[in-house]
Amino acid sequence: MSEKTQPSSGSRQRIDKWLFFTRMIKSRSLAQAHVQSGHVRINGERVNLPSHQIKTGDRIELSLDRREFVLIVKSGGARRGPFEEARLLYDDISPSAQDRKQLTPYEQATRDTGAGRPTKKERRAIDRLMSDDD
Repeated sequence: MSEKTQPSSGSRQRIDKWLFFTRMIKSRSLAQAHVQSGHVRINGERVNLPSHQIKTGDRIELSLDRREFVLIVKSGGARRGPFEEARLLYDDISPSAQDRKQLTPYEQATRDTGAGRPTKKERRAIDRLMSDDD
């Protein structure tokens, strides 16, 4: 097997090693922690064991800090090589940034009218209504 080729397509591999070899996660120990925390799904099922075996054709859904990845396994890896070599291990079918609804920081910080705590003016009006009922 040469440096630029990957193992045969029928091979199985641990999910933590595969995530490390594909350069999705920086280290294997981080990959193990990520899998154990439940941020990885294989064929729609949540995986909590880093030793879970994957094979060619599996669909991997990976939740990272600010991005969601959907990957199809093409083959297992032999080593953590350069990006061009790692890219041969999967097909990226993640939704593009335009397809996902992105909220601006302003939209994230604002509330709908009437949501949250009442203002001082609203609280005084509520107190007046409550005292009128007595």
